[in-house]
Amino acid sequence: MTSPTEIGRSDGPDIAPTTFEDLGLGPEILNALAEAGYTTPTPIQAQAIPVVLMGRDVLGCAQTGTGKTASFTLPMIEILAAGRAKARMPRSLILAPTRELAAQVADNFDKYGKYHKLNKALIIGGESMSDQVALLDRGVDVLIATPGRLLDMFERGRILLNDVKVLVIDEADRMLDMGFIPDVERIVGLLPKIRQTLFFSATLGPEIRRLADAFLMNPKEITVSPGTSTATTVVQAMAVVEEIDKRETLRHLIRVEEVKNAFIFCNRKRDVDVLYRSLKKHGFDVVQLHGDMAQAARGETLEKFKKGEVRLMVCSDVAARGLDVSAVSHVFNFDVPIHAEDYIHRIGRTGRAGMTGRAFTIATPDDGKFVVAIEKLIGNPIPRIEVEGVPALELDMSARKGRGGRGAPRGAEKPARGGDRPARGGRKPREAAAPSEVVAPAEETPVVQTDTPPEAVAERPRREDRSRGRDREAAPKREEQPREERGRGRGRDDRGGRRRGRIDELGIGEMLHADGVIGFGDHMPDFIRADFPLPSKASAREDSESED
Repeated sequence: MTSPTEIGRSDGPDIAPTTFEDLGLGPEILNALAEAGYTTPTPIQAQAIPVVLMGRDVLGCAQTGTGKTASFTLPMIEILAAGRAKARMPRSLILAPTRELAAQVADNFDKYGKYHKLNKALIIGGESMSDQVALLDRGVDVLIATPGRLLDMFERGRILLNDVKVLVIDEADRMLDMGFIPDVERIVGLLPKIRQTLFFSATLGPEIRRLADAFLMNPKEITVSPGTSTATTVVQAMAVVEEIDKRETLRHLIRVEEVKNAFIFCNRKRDVDVLYRSLKKHGFDVVQLHGDMAQAARGETLEKFKKGEVRLMVCSDVAARGLDVSAVSHVFNFDVPIHAEDYIHRIGRTGRAGMTGRAFTIATPDDGKFVVAIEKLIGNPIPRIEVEGVPALELDMSARKGRGGRGAPRGAEKPARGGDRPARGGRKPREAAAPSEVVAPAEETPVVQTDTPPEAVAERPRREDRSRGRDREAAPKREEQPREERGRGRGRDDRGGRRRGRIDELGIGEMLHADGVIGFGDHMPDFIRADFPLPSKASAREDSESED
């Protein structure tokens, strides 16, 4: 069987380097690494750093928590050490899918490049654009950005991308899931054709490889471990309970486990807030993190969790990747992830850097297909556990949750609108009438005999009676109704019939049509007639004098 290091196909010697000194890094970076406490590179760092220093494009694949960020930040600092940035023209660009990941990359440049005079700018949403523009105007060597804010800056004319020498696309598969690929393709089209591109992803699916073929030129593929494997240092378990028992199950697991700190993942943002309030109500020290929060609140929440001021953080998948929080003891999947790959990234928040961790998943019987997809991806079944006081159930492999639950799996067809979905307000959809109960269509409205010429009547569109099924014999015929009462049935406006009284008020026999247009019927007022005599100036003067 091929070992993970053999899959890397490195151009270096057969024996992998064991220290950072063997990778060709300068003394300034080595001093910064030593002060940070790093002496031994990870497999992805050992294989990627020499290739990046050679100037080749790299297609890197490694699971979360293996040190991908340092594998491109360290050689980039060495490459950019020689040169000077121009105003609004960054020399390198790093694209990240989330603000937190972009901020973490910026922190790595501060840590490893402390002995280099390199300028960086962090361009993300939720921050002051004027401050970011001021940084760009002074010139930056490293630009770290999310795709949306970067395009906004470019469209405003605040940045030029024709001097970028190194491009890094980090967590490409996450960008694909979040729908950022069209923005990334547009950004790449704005860059110079001659550049070095570093493409990193946790998985290498067909779509990711298509993008790599479009962005990279003769890349060196480095895969240090399969993207479908989980860390061996993480102990996994799953409890299958009813939906109503999930919160009690989570509280019980938190109490019985020795939780130092833990991520609690939910699939939807609104569920994050609901679970956060529930745990807060039961006396747990907890914070929440999701994409709808303001950037200042997100940064404050993450800082509290990193410093250990709170033990629990309820979050969405925005925290599933890139967040470097050391010594996380537990991960709880309050919801089974919809996409199997997200399970690997979630539980990868614990068991990092050789430490042990524990990951618990709380499933319902309806999550059967999602669990099967996860177990098929990781190649092992997840052990089942029972929680005291909560009935244990079995997974239902035939169940399929709709949009009201977890959502359909990727690629599944969405239910048609107006199908079996209940109407608003909890009312059930109206059942179709039995064949014997179907109401026969109403007869056609008889033509009313008037003095109007036949050709005028022929031009009028016939209107179908709206009150289908109404007993017509109970109402008097139109010929028997007085003129002032005609049109009250059809003249009633659907929005309240507020114009009914205008018929009697004007007294000129007009009709109020169903479409809200007022007509004069069979009587034309005198002032419309062409032969109506207009008053002369003399008569108008006499009338005014008589009024005086």
